[in-house]
Amino acid sequence: MNADCLESSDSLRNCTLKPGLLKSRQDAVINHALPYHLLILNDQVHGTVKSGAMSNFRIAAGLVPGEFYGRPFQDSDVYKWLEAVSYSLVVRPDDQLKQQAISVVDLIAQAQQRDGYIYTPKTISKDKSARYSNLCDDHELYCAGHLIEACSSFYAATRYEKSLQIATKLANHLVTTFGAGENQIHGYPGHPEIELALIRLFRITGKTEYLRLTEFFLSERGASPNYFIKEAMARGEQEPYGPWHGKYDYSYNQSHIPFPHQHKAAGHAVRAIYLYRALTDFVSASHDAQLFAQAKDLWNDVVQTKMYITGGVGSSHHGESITASYDLPNESAYAETCASVALALWAQSMFNYDHNSEYIDVMERAIYNTVFASMSFDGTKYFYVNPLELHPNMIEGHRERHRLFANRQPWFASSCCPTNVARLLTQINQYLYYEDTEDIYVNHYTANTATLANGAFHIDVSTEYPLNGEIFIRIHAENVKKRVWLRIPAWCRNYCLKLNDQEINLERKNGYICLGDNWNTAQISLNLELIPTAYYAPLIPDCAGKVAYMVGPLVYCAEEYDNGAALQELILNDDVKLGETEQYSFGVFRPVTVSGIRIHGCQLYCRETSCSSTSVRLIPYYLWNYRGSGEMAVWLGKRV
Repeated sequence: MNADCLESSDSLRNCTLKPGLLKSRQDAVINHALPYHLLILNDQVHGTVKSGAMSNFRIAAGLVPGEFYGRPFQDSDVYKWLEAVSYSLVVRPDDQLKQQAISVVDLIAQAQQRDGYIYTPKTISKDKSARYSNLCDDHELYCAGHLIEACSSFYAATRYEKSLQIATKLANHLVTTFGAGENQIHGYPGHPEIELALIRLFRITGKTEYLRLTEFFLSERGASPNYFIKEAMARGEQEPYGPWHGKYDYSYNQSHIPFPHQHKAAGHAVRAIYLYRALTDFVSASHDAQLFAQAKDLWNDVVQTKMYITGGVGSSHHGESITASYDLPNESAYAETCASVALALWAQSMFNYDHNSEYIDVMERAIYNTVFASMSFDGTKYFYVNPLELHPNMIEGHRERHRLFANRQPWFASSCCPTNVARLLTQINQYLYYEDTEDIYVNHYTANTATLANGAFHIDVSTEYPLNGEIFIRIHAENVKKRVWLRIPAWCRNYCLKLNDQEINLERKNGYICLGDNWNTAQISLNLELIPTAYYAPLIPDCAGKVAYMVGPLVYCAEEYDNGAALQELILNDDVKLGETEQYSFGVFRPVTVSGIRIHGCQLYCRETSCSSTSVRLIPYYLWNYRGSGEMAVWLGKRV
């Protein structure tokens, strides 16, 4: 058990980030976000939205009196914090942080019931008959999944036995409670997540009952008659069932048709992508290759018809949902941060089964744009919603934009995103490389050192990527017989590769070039051409006639600070230039300048307009909103 459990921990421990953009984001989480989150969870930061999360555990454990406070998924904020801390302790050991986390694990253990059940909203209510009575809307299984993931990660990082005991005790309770048996609950979670956790625990323990329960949850979802209708009727409810007035849309929780028949993405974006990732992980764990076709169909539907250029997913605030193909409005974009975190992790799962760089390209896009933009550089302020266009004066009182903020916020009543970003960025080291018995894939380019092949393969990467495309790799190995694959991102049209100062030309295969399998010492130079590249989206109604620019993996945007108000008046030409590096308190970047014109009109509707020449300055999207509240736009008018 221990060797399997420590596998992911070792991949974290054996890769160290060196100074660069990715490390700066991880440092912000470790140095600032994690201690800040703990204060928030304990309601010790005045002037922010109350959390109540840790207080709920103290009440559930019988340590203090009180009533449950918060949303039905409030427990998961604590669990995601604990998971992020687990990765952080591997990346950078910290005795004080470890002791704080142990005290949280001990509190969770005190709140856990004797049979393994734990969910503070219902534990506090002391009504055992209410357990699992509303799987559609309650978050018992969702929170259970995050608890199992957190405790498994903490055990891998610290070998603290109590954390793994909590996880297995809860999982065993679920195996007994759910399934196709006569005395079992035949339902499934309204919010997927437990599926991912059970697969993870199966890999740690080898207990096939966890994998079988995952298979049950996946296959049972959406079966007729719909379980969520059955449980609503059992509670004495009348139609329409569910939290909204009018007809309940069961695509919201992906139960509108049997899940095995779902090949188009629909519903709540985070729920959907967690579910699709669970399917992908199940394919890998069960070796059921036939199921991968469904995962691939869902992947293609998301990234080819329903994903923003920034790697955001979910265009509607209503139900935080994925909608129709190409329905990707800019200003009313929802693009919840958690959806991009989920997309990045799903992309990694897809790659683990099907070694193709397209997945890593999407992972990089989601992280470097939406995820990075969502958290301030000091790690203490956040965007929940990530629009591609903003007019601050048009937010207030607008129903479609009621969750949109013109500035990053210190916390939210629904605070799922900050802790989700933390757990992604603290574990990112383990995704730089992928290794199996025959191959080593170099998937992400950032300055780092790593030890692979059971300590026999040492790699040192120096680069300022994505500021520029120059990547220098030094390899020292002890007669390692593994093929090394270098990713050539899809955005890169031209590159130069040198091995020991000799330029070589190798064929791309699935987005990679293979450097052979016989390694001792080598120096590799890879130069990816980084130039401003125009992108068009004529199939998206909101983007027709407009252009967006990317430089490598970075999406660029215009801000009012640089270009004045009324960004919609700007029409760009083809003359574009990538500037030199600029450094500010909020980050280092290379601006893009584009020539264009500004159209002037003096009233709402005009028969005639005038125009003037202008130069438009663009900055990376992840750096928007650092110079005060103002207009922002990714897509700008294009002169034909």
